[in-house]
Amino acid sequence: MDELFSIMAGDKSPAAYDQEKTTPYYYSTRFDESLIQTEFTATERCGYFRLTFPDGKASVTLANRMAGELETQSDGAISGEERFSNMQAFVYGEFSAPISAKLENLGDRNRATFSRQGTRTLEFRYGISFISAEQAKRNLRREIPAWGFDTVEAEAKARWNQVLGQIAVEGGTESQKRVFYTALYRCYERMINITEEGRYYSGFDHKVHEDKRPFYVDNWLWDTYRALEPLQTLLNPEMEADKIQSYVRMYQQAGIMPTFAILTGPYACMSGNHAAPWFADAWFKGVQNFDLPVAFDGVRKRSLEETLLPWRLGLRGPLDEFYSAHGYMPALRPGEKETDPRVHPFEKRQPVPVTLENSFDDWSIAHLARVLNKPQDEALFLERAANYKNVFRADKGLMWPKDSAGQWIEPLDPKFDGGMGGRDYYDENNGYTYTWDVLQDFNGLIQLMGGTAKATANLDQLFREPLDRSKYEFQAKFPDSTSMVGQFSMGNEPSLAIPYLYNRLGAPWKTQKRVRMLLESFFTDTLQGMPGDEDGGGMSAFVVFSMMGFYPVTPGIPAYDIGSPVFDQTTIHLRNGKDFVIVAHDTSHENKYVRSIRLNGKPLEQVWFRHTDIANGGTLELTMGDTPNTSLGAAASSFPPTSMDVRPEDFNK
Repeated sequence: MDELFSIMAGDKSPAAYDQEKTTPYYYSTRFDESLIQTEFTATERCGYFRLTFPDGKASVTLANRMAGELETQSDGAISGEERFSNMQAFVYGEFSAPISAKLENLGDRNRATFSRQGTRTLEFRYGISFISAEQAKRNLRREIPAWGFDTVEAEAKARWNQVLGQIAVEGGTESQKRVFYTALYRCYERMINITEEGRYYSGFDHKVHEDKRPFYVDNWLWDTYRALEPLQTLLNPEMEADKIQSYVRMYQQAGIMPTFAILTGPYACMSGNHAAPWFADAWFKGVQNFDLPVAFDGVRKRSLEETLLPWRLGLRGPLDEFYSAHGYMPALRPGEKETDPRVHPFEKRQPVPVTLENSFDDWSIAHLARVLNKPQDEALFLERAANYKNVFRADKGLMWPKDSAGQWIEPLDPKFDGGMGGRDYYDENNGYTYTWDVLQDFNGLIQLMGGTAKATANLDQLFREPLDRSKYEFQAKFPDSTSMVGQFSMGNEPSLAIPYLYNRLGAPWKTQKRVRMLLESFFTDTLQGMPGDEDGGGMSAFVVFSMMGFYPVTPGIPAYDIGSPVFDQTTIHLRNGKDFVIVAHDTSHENKYVRSIRLNGKPLEQVWFRHTDIANGGTLELTMGDTPNTSLGAAASSFPPTSMDVRPEDFNK
């Protein structure tokens, strides 16, 4: 409603933000001058306002925010539509008391003013639809069949209690609980089910479809595939299957497998083919109620036949041909003029992250190919999965751009160079972050760095490497790379797995120390409690996982790294009726280190466990202390799955 039609009560005086009350199910505020109180609650496709007018003069204005129409009806109801991006949105609403209406034409949009004298309280309920105004009315009748603001609010509260109550935590501080449940709430922002009574309007082919399964839109997979989708796969596997099948239908309707699947259709945003790791992660965790052959066809086509250029959609071009032939996206030298007119003028080529991200995506496609018994595709995509090695510069120990002749770009400051936001060579982050973005083959990366000792030194240095310039200069170029610890950026999703990489270097206690420091420093219950690039749950899922005490480092491998749990006990109520319980004895601010681990009563010498350990129900029991146990998880044989030749299905046996 707020993104389409707008509603205003009384006048344009500013709202008093110190009077706001915000919950997942209820919002209220009061206008400063008129003292009009506005309350709001909602259902899935409908909204409900309760407006209180101290002077008894009720006045409400409804307006199109973009091109469209409004139509008032004799009974005081209102219906309307708005047009945007080759789509239409419809509304139908009605007031709780007879009311007079005045309709004004504002060119390509309308404004309706409703008024009633001698009324202190007025309610307005409405439904929305992407099919028709009549369907919007049907949605309202189904979801809010009777007047009663308090009833709708109570039902919304009960629904959110059910959703958030799927994870129950005990212990910790009240502040930590607020942080945890706020993060969990944000993890439900995307995707959105737009099915209306078994029908949905698709922006991917601009048709109304009938389907028994719900159709979900709005997913920003550039970052949500890392933690948000794995969290939803764990908590809501049936819904996750419906979301993936929605992507399958989008591909069938539009001919392209989207990465940013927004309401209006495929959106050219960011880079990568991250539907592939999302599909693979779900499949190997047992979420298989979707059309895998069609899903595979979509991600394969996206990798081999369509452009890899950031912020672009369409068939492959000369730079994509170069990538296929040479295994990396070539960079331009400083001052060199762009040769491909399809390259986005601001986003540029981003050669390092494009190479890294597609290497991981192709690794995911390879494993899906094996499931479908496609050995040639499996071999091809495993070969492409190693492309990340082509942009690793051994003498610098960093991922580094190279030109079409295979020469490293010089001069280059990997902390800072590369145009606005580093987009000539990197993206929203610099070379220090992207060096570690090799989720499919940390063993290979460690070998490229010169072995475990050198990789550990590099990782240590990441957290203390200085900016070498003022924060104002740095943030002006990298506005999305925020909340810096050395060159580590807590405020952007490509960093999320980095603190857990000590588990692969024989020093899990450093992971435990880093994760706790990051949680306590940057995720608080204040207005500054989100450090940066949240993106609809992409970062909040890191908080949820990390506070529970584990994290999915490599989507596609059904396993989790152990970190440092914040709460005394966390219980995950699974959809299959079983519970997985994490018990952390003596955990506290000081006792951040894991001293010993037991899984279902048996000692565990490794700092990771399998997805099946959760799905089957059980108890992970950790004893915490204020000093590290440097031998726990230190043996190479106990490291989490780390190499590119790992077979995800082996972890389900």
